Amino acid sequence: MKQSGIEDLRFHHLLHTWASWHVMNGTSLQELMELGGWKSYEMVLRYAHVASEHLADSAAQIDRRLEIVQKSHTIPTR
Repeated sequence: MKQSGIEDLRFHHLLHTWASWHVMNGTSLQELMELGGWKSYEMVLRYAHVASEHLADSAAQIDRRLEIVQKSHTIPTR
């Protein structure tokens, strides 16, 4: 670890990364709760953090769907 320049890395840090990557790749909070062995959503949210660029991508997806609805007056299912 010293050669890589990484200091004070613990399993706990990797757990945050693991949970965050799951959420950003579409794993539902319910699924993540079961995978991580947590008993509450509060614990899932403590570990799973979403990057701001991921939030922007999600917002853009909704914007695109709303544009389709406005143009066609139909609600897309996917």
